[in-house]
Amino acid sequence: MGDRKYFGTDGIRGAANHFPMTAEIAMNVGKAAGVYFRRGNYRHRVVIGKDTRLSGYMIENALVAGFTSAGMDVFLLGPVPTPAVAMLTRSVRADIGVMISASHNAFEDNGIKLFGPDGYKLSDEIEMRIEELMDEDLSTQLAAPLNLGRATRMEGGRDRYVEFAKRTLPKSLSLEGLRIVIDTANGAAYKVAPEALWELGAEVVKIGDEPNGFNINRDCGSTDIAELKRKVHETRADIGIALDGDADRVIIVDENSEEIDGDQILALIADYWQSISRLNGGGIVATVMSNLGLERFLADKGMTLARTAVGDRYVVSHMREHGFNLGGEQSGHVVMSDFTTTGDGLVAALQVLAVMKSQDRPVSEVGRKFEPVPQILRNVRFKSGSPLERKSVKQAINEAMSMLGKTGRLVIRPSGTEPLIRIMAEGDDPALVRNVVSELAAVVSKEAA
Repeated sequence: MGDRKYFGTDGIRGAANHFPMTAEIAMNVGKAAGVYFRRGNYRHRVVIGKDTRLSGYMIENALVAGFTSAGMDVFLLGPVPTPAVAMLTRSVRADIGVMISASHNAFEDNGIKLFGPDGYKLSDEIEMRIEELMDEDLSTQLAAPLNLGRATRMEGGRDRYVEFAKRTLPKSLSLEGLRIVIDTANGAAYKVAPEALWELGAEVVKIGDEPNGFNINRDCGSTDIAELKRKVHETRADIGIALDGDADRVIIVDENSEEIDGDQILALIADYWQSISRLNGGGIVATVMSNLGLERFLADKGMTLARTAVGDRYVVSHMREHGFNLGGEQSGHVVMSDFTTTGDGLVAALQVLAVMKSQDRPVSEVGRKFEPVPQILRNVRFKSGSPLERKSVKQAINEAMSMLGKTGRLVIRPSGTEPLIRIMAEGDDPALVRNVVSELAAVVSKEAA
C-alpha cells in the first residue's frame, strides 16, 4: 500500500484549519467520495454527523459543498455519536456516512471518518482510491446544474438512535432502581445517552453534558475519569459511565469509584454471552495491547483471544472474516456485531447494565473478571525516521523478549497518529517489567535523538 497523504489509521485527523483538516480538503473529500460512491441512476444520499467541536461547522459546510457538487443529497444529523452515523447510513439506505470528529482528542483537533453503505468503516483500498480522486481534476465528473444535490437537516435521527440503543436490551429489562452517573465528555452523546438511560427507567445524574465548542474531552470523558469517580462517590451511584467525544468508546466506574476498563468489559460480556449461548466464534477479538490477564481468563473458560493490530477497524475486520460477534480494545472500544458495525460506548454500557440486572449483583462484582497482569506503557518521541529500523534497537527488543520469557509480553510499535514509539510490556513480575521498559526506552530514546 502506498504512502497515505490524507488518511491515517482512523480516517483523516489533525488540528483544525491546518493540513489536512482544512475546509478545502474537506470539500475535496466530499467531491471525491461523492464521485466514488455514485453507482446508478438514482438520487444518491449521504448522512453527516458531528461532535461538538467549534470547527465542526467549518468542516460540515465544506463537506456539504463537496457532496452536493457531486450530485449527492445530504442529510445533516447534527451532534450524534459515531455509531449513530453508522446505524443511520444503513437505516436510510445512504450511499455513504460521514462522522466529523477527532474522537478523544482535544477540541483543537478534528477529523473525518467515512462509512460505506453497509455501515462499516472504509477499507484501506477504498480510502486510497478516494485519496487519488482528491488529487485529480474532477471537474468533468461533477454534477450538471440540474443534478446538484440538496442539503437538509434530518429531524429525528437522534430519536432513531435512542430507540435502536434501547432495543439492544431484552424488552422485559428495566433499569429501574439504578442510579447512574453518565459523563458524555461534552461531546456527541450529550443528549442521546442520558435520554436512553432515563427512558429505560434509571435515575440519571449527568456530567460533561454542556458542550460549548471548546470543552469536549476537557477534564471529562473516558480519558479523564477523576470527576466521574468523585460524582459516583458523592451521589452514592450504582455505576458511572464515561464516553469519549464521539461516544464510540466507554470506561465504567463501579460503585466504589474503581475503574473498569475495556478489557474487563470485554471479559464481562464474553462470560455472560457464553453462558447464554450467544457468543460466536468461540472467543473474542482484541488488539495486541489487551492485558495478558484477559487472555488467561478467557482460556480458563474455554474461550480464545484473537489479537490484531491496534485500531478498532482491524478488530472489526478480523471479526467479520472469522465469524466473531464480540471484540474491542482496552481503551474502551467494544464492538458487538449483533447490534452494530463499529464501537458503541452506550450499547456496551447497556450490556454491562443488563448483566448487573440479570444477576442482581453490583458492578464491582460482575465487572472484575480477572486480576490484570502488571502492564507498563511508555511513549518515546522521535524526530524523523523510525528508530525501530536501527540495529541497536532490534537487538534490544530481542533481549527484552528473552528476559520476559513465557510469563510476559512485549509490544513495540509506532503510533498511527503521532511521531511516537509506543513500548508496552507486561508480565507477572512487576520489577522485571519496569526494568525491561526502562532499558528499551533508553535505547530507543538514544536512537531517536
